[in-house]
Amino acid sequence: MDRLQKYILRNLSTLFLSIFLPLFAIASVIFLIKLAAYTAIIQLTIWEMTKLYLFVLPQILFYTLPITFFIAATLSLFKLSNDNEIIVLFALGIEPKFLIKTLFKPAFLLSIILAFDFFVLFPHSTVLSRNFVSYKKSEAKFNLAASEFGNSFGDWLLYLGGKKDDGTYYKVFLFNKKGKEEILISAKKAEIINDSGILRLKLTNGEGYSYSTKKLSQVNFKTMMINDTLKTHLDPYEEPLEYWLSKYRHKNKVKMFITDTLLSLFPIISLFIVIAIGVVQVRHQKSRVYLYLFISIALYYGVTVGLQSILHFYTIPALSLTWLAVTYFIYRKTIVNKF
Repeated sequence: MDRLQKYILRNLSTLFLSIFLPLFAIASVIFLIKLAAYTAIIQLTIWEMTKLYLFVLPQILFYTLPITFFIAATLSLFKLSNDNEIIVLFALGIEPKFLIKTLFKPAFLLSIILAFDFFVLFPHSTVLSRNFVSYKKSEAKFNLAASEFGNSFGDWLLYLGGKKDDGTYYKVFLFNKKGKEEILISAKKAEIINDSGILRLKLTNGEGYSYSTKKLSQVNFKTMMINDTLKTHLDPYEEPLEYWLSKYRHKNKVKMFITDTLLSLFPIISLFIVIAIGVVQVRHQKSRVYLYLFISIALYYGVTVGLQSILHFYTIPALSLTWLAVTYFIYRKTIVNKF
């Protein structure tokens, strides 16, 4: 029996890889096109694009793995049926439940991985991705141009004489008018610092003048820090449980939790329909395996999304139990009663 299980699983793994790699590549291209849209707003290096891709990698894996397993498991049984190997097994007295036991282990392991992916990795990658984009947007707001007028830093008008290779600026002038008081600052060197989402302009070796109708004052400085009034919004990282229970974007999280829970259960609660579709008598049955695969996936995903607004969290037990019952009935009628 162990050799037989290994043989079936070897066929499954071969088909799994041949299906997963194209699906993964297509999903990656779609996400990369979506990430490329950020370049219209912010400047990204190749390494930064790679980081953003790594942040969405858990999502890509989550949505491709269950579909891949469902298709691969069905087609591996269908291939064995076409070669009459499944029929020979049944003729030797091996019952259909042997196939259930064989596929249960990889299906259960995949469901555990998917649950860990969405419950633990999703919060971490989502927060990191959102903060990274916010960070880059804050930098984009201050894409300063040297030797040009019209630059600004918060409430300050800013002129930069030039930019050095190390990213610092020289011959810097800032002007600010508050009511009747006007402030002018000049510095030999300036550097923009992003400290946890707060932009600071570090001035070195300069002079500051404050004048109004009544007085004029001057100050010399070696170092001066000017904070920008606009603070980048960075989400603090939360533990997975705190992330799911927090009220921030609560409705979206509820929908995601329901959908992702049911997608995590999909491999393990679809074993009956996998066998019902994949095991056929080639001589007596006209196979419509690809049509049944499409209908099964579309029906499960469609009902998952459609019932959420009606049953809310009860969608999880309602759909999973109903799916199990219906697919078991089909399995009994098409497989058990015949073999």
